[in-house]
Amino acid sequence: MLSRRSIALALTLAVLSGPAWSASAVKMFDTDNDGTLDLAEVKKAASALFAKLDPDHDGTLDARELRGRLTAKELAAADPDRDGTLTLDEYLSVVEQRFNAANPDKDGTLDAKELNSRAGRALLRLLR
Repeated sequence: MLSRRSIALALTLAVLSGPAWSASAVKMFDTDNDGTLDLAEVKKAASALFAKLDPDHDGTLDARELRGRLTAKELAAADPDRDGTLTLDEYLSVVEQRFNAANPDKDGTLDAKELNSRAGRALLRLLR
């Protein structure tokens, strides 16, 4: 069971790291230096991470290789062939869905504020 102190510490870390990570993510992945992330920049970052997470180079990520980036339910929903793994295309499909969810104004770009939303943080989990 979690103690009150553990919960308070976790909440404090979440509050303190949220906006900072969002702003640094924009700087880290913003290849055209316009202060926002577009889908191409996000997919490029996700593709690079996919390659890093695939140490056996079999072209798929299983739950172990995903390291908690997706819940079991999310993995099952993203896995149309039901083989328990995600190909790069399947992973990028999830990334695109999360990008679109984090982009409520539908302008095709995400700024630090949008990345700090619940949907934006869900996207960032797939990029780090």
